[in-house]
Amino acid sequence: MLTPRERVLCAINHEEPDRVPIFFGTSSPTTMLAAAYENFKTYLGVQYPPRLLSKTFQYAQLDEEVMVRCGSDGRLIQPRPLPAVLRRELSESNLIDDWGATWEQRPGVPYYEIVEVPLRHATVDDLQNYPWPDLAHPARFEGLAAEAKALRENTPYAIVALGYLTIFEHIQILRGLDTWLTDLAANPEFAHAILRKVTDLMVAGLEKYLDAVGPYIDLITFSDDLGSQRAPLISPKMYRRMIKPYQAEVIDVIKRRSRAKVFFHSCGNVYPLIGDFIEIGVDVLNPVQVSAGEMGDTARLKREFGANITFCGAIDTRWVLPHGTTGDVRAEVRRRIRDLAPGGGYILSAVHCIQPDVPPENVLAMFDEAMTAGRYPLEF
Repeated sequence: MLTPRERVLCAINHEEPDRVPIFFGTSSPTTMLAAAYENFKTYLGVQYPPRLLSKTFQYAQLDEEVMVRCGSDGRLIQPRPLPAVLRRELSESNLIDDWGATWEQRPGVPYYEIVEVPLRHATVDDLQNYPWPDLAHPARFEGLAAEAKALRENTPYAIVALGYLTIFEHIQILRGLDTWLTDLAANPEFAHAILRKVTDLMVAGLEKYLDAVGPYIDLITFSDDLGSQRAPLISPKMYRRMIKPYQAEVIDVIKRRSRAKVFFHSCGNVYPLIGDFIEIGVDVLNPVQVSAGEMGDTARLKREFGANITFCGAIDTRWVLPHGTTGDVRAEVRRRIRDLAPGGGYILSAVHCIQPDVPPENVLAMFDEAMTAGRYPLEF
């Protein structure tokens, strides 16, 4: 048998490992919402204090016993919190984040939502005077080199560095989606100015991060939600002109300063952009939102792109996990393995973070079936 790290890297290198690798709790989109995780811990009969990867998104940080039970082949490492400048708690349900956006947790909603964006009315000149977060601040990386080295030397798992790298999506948070899409179409001078500023901030932090953990990590995450349910949020032509060059800069830094594979997350139907992702160096595409447009034909995705990119995700969270039986879940797992796993190039996980409406028995059925049906040689 391979070690979990060997299993993950074998799959990413488009070779068949001993079984399909599993990512559960290895990044924000491969974990559970906090409320869902509390339900799951109760079902498993384990008790651990709640921990969060993100307060605003309510992403749970999973516990080692749970990750082992579910066969997860990766373990995460992440930067420390920034010293608070703009960030502050306004109340139990309201906060301002490091970038100045205001978030609120509303009754009945399991995560926080943005209620005020700080740069909606900003001009190019205003960008020079805004109190931007210092993503390269030394406090973010204190002790990380030793932590990453210990993970590398003392555990068998693939080490996934949470990059907290976002460009398109973070500007959306700063401007509001409507304003940001208008910028791209009608105000390209401002669009390029803010793209340049945010990219430079991300790269400055990334370089310091890789100085600390680069020798020890296997993957690093990069997230930019570019898809809607039916199509990309912007045309492929606009993506290539306005967004792709900045994303390529970030990936180039990763490739030059480490051996880490690029784990790129984008929800929605991004089928028309997959070739572009491959071109700029994306190694793993997550979450393969099978309920969104052309992403549902996973056999086609494998046929057209499987030689050049690894897919991670694809277990449906829109219907199968929350509403299906355990039998439906197991059939979904077998279908996606059959479509995506031949020849390697597939890491199994749910399509994005598992929500509180998913029955715990379905979560367990997903991973148990993956560990059984995902053994090579595949029997389909």
